[in-house]
Amino acid sequence: MADGSSVRANFAPHLPHLRRYARALTGSQRSGDAYVRMALETLLTAPEADPYADGLPPRVALFHLFDSVAPDILVVGPEHMPKGGMQALLLTEVEGFTPDEAAQILGLPVDDIAAMVEGAKVAIFDTIRSRVLIIEDEPMIAMHLEQIVEDMGHEVSGMAMTHADALIRAHEVDPELVLADIQLADGSSGLEAAQDILQSFDVPVVFITAYPERLLTGERPEPTYLVTKPFKVETVVATIGQALLSRRFKAVGP
Repeated sequence: MADGSSVRANFAPHLPHLRRYARALTGSQRSGDAYVRMALETLLTAPEADPYADGLPPRVALFHLFDSVAPDILVVGPEHMPKGGMQALLLTEVEGFTPDEAAQILGLPVDDIAAMVEGAKVAIFDTIRSRVLIIEDEPMIAMHLEQIVEDMGHEVSGMAMTHADALIRAHEVDPELVLADIQLADGSSGLEAAQDILQSFDVPVVFITAYPERLLTGERPEPTYLVTKPFKVETVVATIGQALLSRRFKAVGP
């Protein structure tokens, strides 16, 4: 059984990123955060759940424990999606683990990770062409996101720089995915813009922020999908892909 004070000291800094990973896998904040709580409860109450048994560093050990507690928490995907492929993709492209670390987390041979990641990417690029609304006040970033989205085969059907403009554009284009910056040009909030859009549209929203930890506390309603600025193309692709797969297939959760 792990000591509570050591758990806080060693694992607390990594919990926001574990929440992001779990939310992306399940397609919902509620389910993702519930699985994280389940992993922490196991850590504190089960004597056999020794996170350091394999000599792993704290961040890797925490994700490995999470995977062992909830190995099958994944939105049901296409038949050609390799088992564990989305986990491997999110671990390496979104959470920044090396292939060796991802293999340790998933309990798989490291040689399998590259093939799993590539299989997940194929499934992502096979997702149905979708209409995307980009809410971003920095033109260069907006253009970069537009290029990423179009390279994935989707259509950027609208772009907005402010809360008010975002609402107008959403009703014009009926988006199937929204990419939203947190802070917008006129001082308005991308979070509030997305919340207003969700009053009329059932659509996944990927938020882009320089401070993701502020939105991964698990203490209030928070976004499911978060990309950290400055972002890598691969991170945006993986997150968009999982968001669209979550919309297409039924999510699972406790």
